[in-house]
Amino acid sequence: MTKAVIETGGKQYSVEKGKILYVEKLDANAGDTVVFDKVLMVDGNVGRPYIENAKVTAKVVKNGKQKKIIIFKYNPKKKYRKRQGHRQPYTKVEIQKIEA
Repeated sequence: MTKAVIETGGKQYSVEKGKILYVEKLDANAGDTVVFDKVLMVDGNVGRPYIENAKVTAKVVKNGKQKKIIIFKYNPKKKYRKRQGHRQPYTKVEIQKIEA
């Protein structure tokens, strides 16, 4: 099984064929094919910083938002309270092919 490490959205992910990933939101619709060309490692071969002519192909399964998290700030004894919610957008992708 071929394994690789890719970089997308400022994060690194360990991938292999058939793996499902939740990555930072990409500019693609469900059913589209995306190519990750920032490949840091394939089967133990490390690039400096990226491996040339290596790419990972993935299919976009869906776009969505994660569960809401609550941000609550307050200062005791000062009557300051601030409540805020946030839902981080994501793209769910399935890895289809690793080329090195």
